Amino acid sequence: QVQLVESGGGLVQAGGSLSLSCAASGRTLNIYNMNWGWFRQAPGKEREFVAGISWFSRSTYYADSVKGRSTISRDNAKNTVYLQMNSLKPEDTAVYYCAADGATIIRPTTTNARYWGQGTQVTVSS
Repeated sequence: QVQLVESGGGLVQAGGSLSLSCAASGRTLNIYNMNWGWFRQAPGKEREFVAGISWFSRSTYYADSVKGRSTISRDNAKNTVYLQMNSLKPEDTAVYYCAADGATIIRPTTTNARYWGQGTQVTVSS
């Protein structure tokens, strides 16, 4: 079984920054072979893709709404994936979920993944 645990959420003023982390663990988990992504869900809205990183080419993908303000990265040695978010806006307020999949590259058209974290709340005040 694979476990993903997010951390780093919190309350921040508009224009501020946050760094989210997703720590992975499990019997056969190998972060190097996994495609990773971040999604978010705001109250009353559908879950949406935020960012993704592929295991093979390390290609990165971003939603238009966060492009230029966010960076996804991973540290294989720590089995951790990060999402750095800058210039935060009130509309970035949501629960952020880490996701992983061994077969599917998580990109803007992805709506589901094999493994999910429990989510971390990000609240941006105006």
